[in-house]
Amino acid sequence: MLEIKNLHSGYGKIEVLHDINILVPDCQIIGVIGRNGAGKSTLLNTISGIVKVGSGEILLDGEQILSAAHKVVRSGIIQVPEGRRIFPSLTVKENLIMGAYLVPSNAFDERLEEVFNLFPVLKERINQQSGTLSGGEQQMLAMGRGLMGNPKILLLDEPSLGLAPILFRQVFEMIVRCNQEQGMTIILVEQNARMALKMSHYAYVLEDGQIVIQGTGEELLNDERVQSAYLGASVNG
Repeated sequence: MLEIKNLHSGYGKIEVLHDINILVPDCQIIGVIGRNGAGKSTLLNTISGIVKVGSGEILLDGEQILSAAHKVVRSGIIQVPEGRRIFPSLTVKENLIMGAYLVPSNAFDERLEEVFNLFPVLKERINQQSGTLSGGEQQMLAMGRGLMGNPKILLLDEPSLGLAPILFRQVFEMIVRCNQEQGMTIILVEQNARMALKMSHYAYVLEDGQIVIQGTGEELLNDERVQSAYLGASVNG
């Protein structure tokens, strides 16, 4: 279980997140929604060790995680960043190998097959240069690369960004499969608030770096404040 207590973080002297408290139980999808600039990506980057904690705690199974990004990954927390950020000059397989540097060599093939089971198109494109994939395929590759590390907790930052509706539905189906079939814990930051809340066991709304509303995904879908502010149209970031 991941627990965030009284978290403050930001960039230099600029504080972005103010007194954040979030509980992430094992094997659940936790959604985070909010407008552009609300602090959603900063939250994931702080958990990942990319942004420095100003004050407060981030605990994994009761122990404070170290803030260095490589140590966070070793603890089992892996982020799939906004904008995919694959290695376009490398093949699909080479990208997946990059995500598996902590996986023992004797477990690599098994992990690779698990990723191909979730994303069969990646197996079909295994030797294709990644920069030539479609946007949806690149998003699947970015997720597959993250999954190669066998994370305890997967952080997803705007997985539907820039995708056509039919493609982001496929991506969301894969997210649900990761959770249901592999028991993976997922923190989902997503611009499509309605879809994120439908998928989430529990969710948080960020405004100006603070949590202003929280509840189950269903509760937030039916909350008049959320409906008025976020569900009339997709949230832009």
